[in-house]
Amino acid sequence: MKSTIKLSIIGLFSLLTIFSSCKNGPQNETKDSVQNESTVASEYTKGQAFIKDDASTPNVLQIALQSDDHTTLVAAVQAAQLENVLVNAGPLMVFAPTNAAFDALPEGTVEDLLKPENKDALANILKHHVTPGNYSKDFLKNFKKLGQANNQDAPVEVKGDEVYVGGAKIIGSISAGNGIVHIVDKVILPPSQ
Repeated sequence: MKSTIKLSIIGLFSLLTIFSSCKNGPQNETKDSVQNESTVASEYTKGQAFIKDDASTPNVLQIALQSDDHTTLVAAVQAAQLENVLVNAGPLMVFAPTNAAFDALPEGTVEDLLKPENKDALANILKHHVTPGNYSKDFLKNFKKLGQANNQDAPVEVKGDEVYVGGAKIIGSISAGNGIVHIVDKVILPPSQ
């Protein structure tokens, strides 16, 4: 009788062990594989640029994303993977060329720059549109040049009441949560481009 009870307890214990290992095994494997896939897929979409926030003042990236006149600029920022740079605390001044400004470049230029193999050249051009600070168009009249984020200078010219940065005319300005967006009528090319 004692041996029958022992065998029953051992058998029951064995069954419980088998069931619990079957129950936990596949779940862990699935969980691990899903984690690995999501880690690889989301490496690019990490950072401040991908946090949803509808309550605060839009940052410079959000302003560009909301503008129908800046879809080419947004595509370029995404191709260069610079979204997180544009949501930093700043303050940042972004000189945002309109779609028409990109269209004025020689045919095929934008398409060529958007290719993955030209990511560094595109990033250099885009960084030439960003400088630290939060200055109005009128205050920019006090400058002769601005040090851009690509470590090159962009000249500032005043013609009448108009301000030009790197040859691009400021045609509008929008305050942002982390700086200011100056809308410009030309793509500002770095001196080395």
